[in-house]
Amino acid sequence: MVKHQPLQVYERQLCLSCITGIYGCRWKRYQRSHDDTTKWELLWSLILLFTFCLLLVWFYFWWEAHNDYNEFNWFLYNRSGEWSDGTVPILATTAAGFTYISFLMVLALCHIALGQQLNLHWLHKIGVTAALLTTIVGVISVNQAWRQEWDIIPISLQATGPFLHIGALAAVTALSWIVAGQVARSEKTMFQVVVLLLYLTVSLGLYVVPLYITSPCIMDPNSLKQRPYVIGHQGAPMLAPENTLWSFQRALQMNVTGFEADVTISVDGVPFLMHDRTLQRTTDVQKVFPDRHMNDASFFNWTDLQQLNAGHWFLKSDPFWTVHTMSPHEKNLISNQSVCSLEQLLKLASYHNTTVVFRLRRPPPEHPCYHSWINDTLEAVQQSGIPQSLVMWTPDEDRAVVKQLAPGLIQTSLEKRSPQSLELSGISALLLRYNQASTQEIRDFSQSNINLTLYTVNEPWLYSVLWCSGVSAVSSEAPQILKKVPYPIWLMRPDEYCLMWVSADLISFAIVIGIFFFQRYRVSGMHSYNPEQIMLSAAVRRSSRDISVMKEKLIFSEVGNGVGSAEELYGDNDYDYYTNQGISQ
Repeated sequence: MVKHQPLQVYERQLCLSCITGIYGCRWKRYQRSHDDTTKWELLWSLILLFTFCLLLVWFYFWWEAHNDYNEFNWFLYNRSGEWSDGTVPILATTAAGFTYISFLMVLALCHIALGQQLNLHWLHKIGVTAALLTTIVGVISVNQAWRQEWDIIPISLQATGPFLHIGALAAVTALSWIVAGQVARSEKTMFQVVVLLLYLTVSLGLYVVPLYITSPCIMDPNSLKQRPYVIGHQGAPMLAPENTLWSFQRALQMNVTGFEADVTISVDGVPFLMHDRTLQRTTDVQKVFPDRHMNDASFFNWTDLQQLNAGHWFLKSDPFWTVHTMSPHEKNLISNQSVCSLEQLLKLASYHNTTVVFRLRRPPPEHPCYHSWINDTLEAVQQSGIPQSLVMWTPDEDRAVVKQLAPGLIQTSLEKRSPQSLELSGISALLLRYNQASTQEIRDFSQSNINLTLYTVNEPWLYSVLWCSGVSAVSSEAPQILKKVPYPIWLMRPDEYCLMWVSADLISFAIVIGIFFFQRYRVSGMHSYNPEQIMLSAAVRRSSRDISVMKEKLIFSEVGNGVGSAEELYGDNDYDYYTNQGISQ
């Protein structure tokens, strides 16, 4: 008796094997399935999507928070007592987690596009859970310790919003290929309706979202005000140790128009520059006065302060990763820096006709200058010989007395108040954090002739947004960076922006419609063929050198859908389907 064993020929699908293998460890053909995804796996798909969206926001937050990395590190220092760049591990884990979750999202979309059942491997489920929980913990921590920094997101969207809209539009347009394929292949009317409604809602939302995008940089260039003045916050702390004479001299080289400093009063009544409550971070006090290194800086006399080195810490800790760019001469100058007095700073500013604004910290109650701190500081200002019109006076205590003794000082407030209230108090300048004034408030202060200075502005995009808003001056730790911004990064007329987003919407809409029609035509054409016949015929038409085959012993008695038998199927293609011939004994 003769037995015929026909061959079924398969093409090796390396790409599909990699997709299903990496996502769900289903490397073999028999492990894959075109069945509907289970509810449990759908739940995990939603968790993956939520984790991706959360990580996307978290990644964007830290990307834009680059302006305030130094502020964040200082917060960490106040809590731990040790100075380190805490942003490095956060950025590394965020980048790694976002890359990993994005990769899984791409694999999941490939599964959907290919009609494969979603089945996330348990190791990936652990990874997704870890990424989700880590991000949630990070969000809660930032919300508790650095809540004001969340304002960076809406502020940054004024610079990035128009371009993020174009990117989101491109992503949704690309997704239409998958959505259209799912709708065309599905035989469930309810599923088609739900998917279409969801996709159309998201698409229409993106099409009209530019109506709600506001940016001060969408304006007539003719109404752009003059470039905001740049004030060196603690000098140029990225190029030299903060609050030292060399730092302020470096700031002058970067064309700053003013200095901002932090002032503390010594135990013998000498105002000096110091940002922290103690001397531990920015001096070698632990080496010179080991028993007093944790004492309040104000309890040192000026003679003791002059013995401290205020530059070695900068070379050692390299807080801004800039030391490697410095010459040996610069490093030598830095290593010889000492604590700077307010009088020394004022004399430097007077010589260069530069404005000075300083924050004065009141000493503790047991300090001998607790009651005389205003008079001691005012006396140092007068002894320096600086014109009063160059000094912005910020303390609110005894302001009326200060006005009588030094009427030429620029009275400046550190507290946000209405323009009318400031005018009634005789205050002509305001110093605020950049997130404390909206675009409209900036313009209101400008119209009321209130000189508004916003701190701390280090990034060109933020400087550009505030420039377009009409701010008069900014305080920066990076004057060397802002020096390279002679014009806003981008400026667009309203009619140009309108043309841009309307054109993008129309192009996207046309592409989406075309994809839906093409997918419908493509899928309807495939329904008219038997999948087995397509696979076997394709194998016959190709050369054996072009394909790798897998042999499975199959005995066909009858083949449905119009194909009578395997013998007839191969016979139509002039293909010898016999693998062996034998005569049984």
